[in-house]
Amino acid sequence: MTEPQTEISGGRVAGRRIGGVERYLGLPYAAPPTGARRFCEPQPAEGWADVRDAAEPGPTAPYRLKDFPALDIAPLVGQGWEGGDDCLTVNVWTPDSNAAGLPVMVFIHGGAFVGGAAMAPVQDGTAFARNGVVLMTLAYRVGVEGFLPIDGAPANLGLRDMIAGLEWVRSNAAAFGGDPANVTVFGESAGAMAIADLVASPLARGLFRRAIIQSGHGSMVRSIPVTHRLTRAVAKALGVRPTLDGFRSASIEQTLDAVQTVSEPTARLDLRDEQGRDPAYGLSRFLPVFGDEVLPAPPLQALEAGAGAEVDVLIGSNTEEMNLYFVPTGVRTGVGRLLSWFLLGRSIRKAGAILRAYGMGRKGVRPGDALTLAMSDLVFRWPVRAYAEAHRGRTHVYEFGWRSPACDGELGACHAVELPFVFDTLAAATGPKGVLGNVPPQALADRVHRIWVDFARDGSLPWPEYTAKDRLVHRLDTGETAYEAPMPAARFWP
Repeated sequence: MTEPQTEISGGRVAGRRIGGVERYLGLPYAAPPTGARRFCEPQPAEGWADVRDAAEPGPTAPYRLKDFPALDIAPLVGQGWEGGDDCLTVNVWTPDSNAAGLPVMVFIHGGAFVGGAAMAPVQDGTAFARNGVVLMTLAYRVGVEGFLPIDGAPANLGLRDMIAGLEWVRSNAAAFGGDPANVTVFGESAGAMAIADLVASPLARGLFRRAIIQSGHGSMVRSIPVTHRLTRAVAKALGVRPTLDGFRSASIEQTLDAVQTVSEPTARLDLRDEQGRDPAYGLSRFLPVFGDEVLPAPPLQALEAGAGAEVDVLIGSNTEEMNLYFVPTGVRTGVGRLLSWFLLGRSIRKAGAILRAYGMGRKGVRPGDALTLAMSDLVFRWPVRAYAEAHRGRTHVYEFGWRSPACDGELGACHAVELPFVFDTLAAATGPKGVLGNVPPQALADRVHRIWVDFARDGSLPWPEYTAKDRLVHRLDTGETAYEAPMPAARFWP
């Protein structure tokens, strides 16, 4: 059988037809960000004269896989850096490149802004393509290369990569049977945070019609002056001056070492703002910044002023987000009162009052339980609701509460556990060390995946919009929609 081919902006490409779905991998949307292009805005990719073979994925952006005890998270974030220069690429799954007018979905991966891969196994787009969607996954620069503001270089290079990728999608969607006027961008964790920022960005306006924000929001950003503390710390770890020439003199391997150095819990690096708050709560040193042309203002301020009102937003969180970080590592069961207070107090004021609001001191509530609940709400769940309230356009909120039986039944509805259900790729995260345990419910994957497909097709959702008054949240795991009272974290929100 002849392999499928199509014509895109760079030239002709040959994909593969697998299980009735066409797949095109490693398509460059920008030139390799190396040499003179390092720490520059994404530049146009060069074309090619012959038919380009798109059977294999391209290299990943440089990153190192963080180990999680007792869990195999590689299916969620990839195996680590797969070397090569051409890392700004798109992967495409389509029912038929000769079709026309199909909805397009573009997934942006997570990884704390320092890692992740566009071809992680749970992000396989086959199920979406079988359901009539052109599914694309987008790679972007991370860590020092993508999210470190350096004097003399543009800030937010990782976000600029995504914008360039979405411009490529607009130009090339029709080549895969897609409708460039019906693009839904979606992502999880750092990918969702980035999408929440892009909804508010003037540079991304018109590039997508809908956005799905999974365990993300627009509050995980820093000002450029605060982030320059990180720039200086990274430069010190590298032994260079905190200038463009200084960072260009360091190798990629050296910058990866520096990311690890400044990310250690023992690193003396204060990234709190004038309100005494670190918006990442220690989960990542590297974040998007506001104060440039990508994000002129903090995203929630921009939303309140009407930015992104033309974009339909589906946003949500998982019930026990921080379990992913605190259960496999033993933090939830092992920390005492003093350490819980210390860990939270490094990122927000009134740590003691917050922990008491989440049950610390009550009979049967361990300090680690209170810390885990509080941070789940402060880092993810409450900022999601704050984003929904700030967005002036159509907004719907979900909660995912299915509890994974992994880690002796304690992992629960943790961060990222919804991803295999969204992509209908349960097998990728199932097994003795799988995030889903051994027998995740296929019926739930069928339902969640269908909700995402229907929303991308025409904006359909089976529950009403979210407003500050009605506060209607849909439980994906039960199918119920109900009023949600403000959580304790609301009292401590800036």
